[in-house]
Amino acid sequence: MSQRQVLQVFEQYQKARTQFVQMVAELATRPQNMETLQNAGVMSLLRPLLLDVVPTIQQTAALALGRLANYNVELAEAVVKGDILPQLVYSLAEQNRFSKRAAAFVLQAVGKHSPQLAQVIVDCGALDTLVICLEDFDPGVKEAAAWALGYIARHNAELSQAVVDAGAVPLLVLCIQEPEIALKRIAASALSDISKHSPELAQTVVDAGAIAHLAQMILNPDSKLKNQVLSALSQIGKHSVDLAEMVVEAEIFPVVLNCLKDKDEYVKKNASTLIREIAKHTPELSQLIVNAGGVAAVIDCIGSCKGNIRLPGIMMLGYVAAHSENLAMAVITSKGVPQLSVCLSEEPEDHIKAAAAWALGQIGKHTPEHARAVAVTNTLTVLLSLYMSAESSEDLQVKSKKAVKNILQKCTYLPAFEPFLYYAPPNILKHVLGQFSKILPHDSRARRLFVTSGGLKKVQEIKAESGSLLQEYINSINNCYPEEIVRYYSPGYSDTLLQRVDSYQPLTH
Repeated sequence: MSQRQVLQVFEQYQKARTQFVQMVAELATRPQNMETLQNAGVMSLLRPLLLDVVPTIQQTAALALGRLANYNVELAEAVVKGDILPQLVYSLAEQNRFSKRAAAFVLQAVGKHSPQLAQVIVDCGALDTLVICLEDFDPGVKEAAAWALGYIARHNAELSQAVVDAGAVPLLVLCIQEPEIALKRIAASALSDISKHSPELAQTVVDAGAIAHLAQMILNPDSKLKNQVLSALSQIGKHSVDLAEMVVEAEIFPVVLNCLKDKDEYVKKNASTLIREIAKHTPELSQLIVNAGGVAAVIDCIGSCKGNIRLPGIMMLGYVAAHSENLAMAVITSKGVPQLSVCLSEEPEDHIKAAAAWALGQIGKHTPEHARAVAVTNTLTVLLSLYMSAESSEDLQVKSKKAVKNILQKCTYLPAFEPFLYYAPPNILKHVLGQFSKILPHDSRARRLFVTSGGLKKVQEIKAESGSLLQEYINSINNCYPEEIVRYYSPGYSDTLLQRVDSYQPLTH
């Protein structure tokens, strides 16, 4: 047999291997093929190809494995059981940038599914090599490494700490300064994933100088990058007053308010979330947002979107209003109450209604003026019906009840809660009568109106236990009127009168 014929056998073998990995990589792009590939033993066939002498076969094998592992947790676990991770770590340390990219892609695909799988990646020593890849000259290698590190850090504080300990943070901060948009996005996302778990981890990101660079990128026209940047700043600022102040000191206001008008819904949501995370900490931080025009901007944003995009803005208004009378008044004067009432009535999701109910309760709880601002929008009756509805979630019922109670205890605007006399349950009715018993003794016009509207008559029909708070309130209300008026509106009084007519003996001359 000639030398050429011998070499031809090797050429055919290489061609077959190339064809095989390319075909598997292609098949692995379609979900319907996954089970068949797994049952055919694809893992054990791809494993030796990761160390193939031909670089393109190595890379395509890794790409195929990555696609398989990305699909579901079972396939990701099969990659781990196939003892493939050590070979991937070996590939990461190679000179070839394509091999590095492909290996990092598989690690990312495995690590994203669960803390257990991410821990396996940490245990096999991949972090140090991934961090070295963040310094690679090739942006694609850096991107793939940042992605894998972010997915590992995402799961919990321990894994995030492992990524920090491997030295990833300063290099990720360098990556957000690189010119490539895709690399900036992934690095910002990874910093967000590291920061979210604890104040200590967020502080590590701050100490590496991340805030100033992130704040500058709020102006970037790329929506996906803006999303990651706003998310990272939110995850840093949420933990403590100090961290929130550091984010504010990077001059994110009023720049971040422009994001509330962005055409991308998620940019709006993430901007609202960032403002919420700052507002919740102190009255001073909330006041700073008010001064920058943030409350009005958030209210406009809530009006321009629907569903979950509204949620952080709704909560932000509640946090601002909760701090003080003046801040709650700022929400009222910016027309926040009608907008929250719209959310309460029109949003189909209970958790969004619950947030709106909570926010309205925070606005109305301060003074009679605050309570009136909420009461005039007919919000109280909506809150009561949500509390009493069997279809409302438990959280919505609790938040609606608390809001009604908060507002009623301050409200002196009688027309708003007079309807409550007719259909409020006893635990709410108690608060309604409590307010009447406070207002009627000092307001003659209100006393007269209470009689002519049928309120006094309704009070006489309420059955209360002797000695109860409810009975005390009824007595206080009755004491505001002459005894004969109270008797006149008491149940059965007309029958008594008729009996007197029947028994009355007319005078005869």
